[in-house]
Amino acid sequence: MSPIDRAAHLNRWRHRSLAEKAVLALGMLALAVILPPFPTALVVVVVMVPATLAGARVPLKVWLGCAAAPLGFLLMGTMPILLRLDATGLGPAPGGPALAAGLAARAIAALSCLLFLALTTPACDLIGGLRRLGLPAEIAELALLIYRFLFLLGDTALAMDAAQAARLGHVGLGRRLRSLGLLIATLLPRALERARRLEIGLAARGWDGEMRVLSRRAALSPSALALVLALEAATASAGIWLS
Repeated sequence: MSPIDRAAHLNRWRHRSLAEKAVLALGMLALAVILPPFPTALVVVVVMVPATLAGARVPLKVWLGCAAAPLGFLLMGTMPILLRLDATGLGPAPGGPALAAGLAARAIAALSCLLFLALTTPACDLIGGLRRLGLPAEIAELALLIYRFLFLLGDTALAMDAAQAARLGHVGLGRRLRSLGLLIATLLPRALERARRLEIGLAARGWDGEMRVLSRRAALSPSALALVLALEAATASAGIWLS
């Protein structure tokens, strides 16, 4: 089981209603996108990160592991906004720091909202909720299979890397680069082979094109939903008033 799945199944708010968590995450996401980034995005981060770590009791290590790659892409994406390359050379772009700060604030706020939903709600519950909203069954099954294939790809990469390390493939920079090239070259065929075996196993068990999973549907709490809406209203009011 991946750390994301483990956190989603074992967190404190695992059995809270999907509607409550979705309204909180998507509502805060909408506020971070629509309203000015300062201070709305900062307020969203202050609300959503403690809600994930302290409220749902998601481990900090898991949260940081999930946020590392998006934050790295964000850092790389803000560099062209901060800097300008012209005939005079490389230098700071006019208005770049303010624009980059606003972009980074919105992105971090949106990331905190999406991580809250991903780390507190299993994928089967999310797909089940989308089905109840009218998502076609074919798209739902494709989403579940892609989700599974991503972790299968990661497991294959980890197994291959461990095998290379056991054969001293990580000794020295030259061997490590060669091992990395071999891993990249053979990763996709190996993952596709494992996915093919998964498909054969499903067909042998009478799979008819629909992946049925057990998912307990929690009852919606009107008081909790009212609290979520009040929190979003307060965040929107603070963002509008302070901006």
